[in-house]
Amino acid sequence: MQTKPPEPLRGKRILAFVGDIYEDLELWYPKLRLIESGATFVIAGEEAGTVYSGKNGYPCKSDMRIDDAQSTDFDAVLLPGGFMPDRLRRLSSVKRLIAEFAEQEKCVAAICHGGWLAISAGVYSGVRVTGSPGIKDDLVNAGAIWEDAPVVVDRHFVSSRKPDDLPWFAHAMIEVMVGKSV
Repeated sequence: MQTKPPEPLRGKRILAFVGDIYEDLELWYPKLRLIESGATFVIAGEEAGTVYSGKNGYPCKSDMRIDDAQSTDFDAVLLPGGFMPDRLRRLSSVKRLIAEFAEQEKCVAAICHGGWLAISAGVYSGVRVTGSPGIKDDLVNAGAIWEDAPVVVDRHFVSSRKPDDLPWFAHAMIEVMVGKSV
């Protein structure tokens, strides 16, 4: 007998950023977990329909252009790591979107180097976070309160350090989006 998994995120829409040399697992693991939980997942890149190559070679095709995304159309934003954030953090549309998600108190979820995107958007001042130890100084210098933990949740902000933390990260995203405290 086949059973359908529970869908606590039915009707929720998640936006994720992609670009060349994104961290494969940090995009795909949350994508699959959130879809399994009933969410619609939309991937935005600099160009729509472009196939971007992950850090480990896994391809990901963008559904839409970042410039066409509207925060009001989504319930959460996923900021995966890899080397991609170093490029995307320079785009005004990325910074604007992340800032809007934060202002609207929607889930802003960053893992590993994805925290660079939130830093550049100016949304981490006074927020408890974690991230790759390689960006710890950047997080602290942006006014974040650093914690070394698999996942840190501060209101609508979810953060994790690395791919090994993905089970806790995806679970926390789901809990934040359904309004449960983690």
